[in-house]
Amino acid sequence: MTVRHFNFTVTDDDAGLRLDQLLAKRVPELSRRTARKVLLIGGVFVERARVKLASKVIQVGRRVEVHLGSALEKVTTAERSAPPEIAIVFEDEHLVLVDKPAGLATAATRETDRHNLLHYLSERPSSGPLHLVHRLDLETSGLLLVAKNAESAHRLSELFSTHALERVYRAVLLGELDDGQTVERPIGGRPAQTRFSPVEHKAGLSLVDAQLETGRTHQIRIHAAHLGKPVTGDRRYGRASEYEPPRLALHARVLGLNHPITGQPMRWVREWPEDLARWWECLCPKS
Repeated sequence: MTVRHFNFTVTDDDAGLRLDQLLAKRVPELSRRTARKVLLIGGVFVERARVKLASKVIQVGRRVEVHLGSALEKVTTAERSAPPEIAIVFEDEHLVLVDKPAGLATAATRETDRHNLLHYLSERPSSGPLHLVHRLDLETSGLLLVAKNAESAHRLSELFSTHALERVYRAVLLGELDDGQTVERPIGGRPAQTRFSPVEHKAGLSLVDAQLETGRTHQIRIHAAHLGKPVTGDRRYGRASEYEPPRLALHARVLGLNHPITGQPMRWVREWPEDLARWWECLCPKS
């Protein structure tokens, strides 16, 4: 579902209205009941600050933003079920490394600050402040590192900005990649480089390792599409295939770096998850 964005300024005619009343008045097709739900999940901002209190009265002249999309339904569904299982791969007083499941957002969006990876990690009894230093796409699974204090976050950010770490993703591409290829193609006006190495071929598809030399948004997906061999299951940059995966066939498999505080070399590998491994093993055409 496309996210709809509504922006308006509170006028004299709105003076004295509760925020839920104001939203029901100014946003088309939004009832007070639904407005309260949108507030609760964090989809409303006043002067760029997230506001959740339905009874709050907003001053005349203040700017209000409302973001409506699929998050309302997803959060409602999530709150009726058990939290997703998030595997903790490594943790000390400075870092927590997780294996993010596919389908779970990394952090808050404009629609909601609920039911994302940081939300679930912060709900743990032992959790303190968490600092996000990189992200994985919604449908991408795998290794994701979160800092537990400001110093670790600063040093990790430096490692990511200077690319002084190892990041390798496992993916399935549409088409046969016979030899290793490096794509150097700017993304968003910034240099970007990805090294693709074939692992296995099957049914005209290629199981590959994609090593990031830089880290841009959607880098692997964009560079794979540039090769003419997009990631299978990629509805944004790719194309339909006879062999459709259960979701985007992309997984953050390897992460290696020197610990930002101790300097100790560390390297983790999280293998191809069960849903994609089972699909690749069977690789049956869609009916």
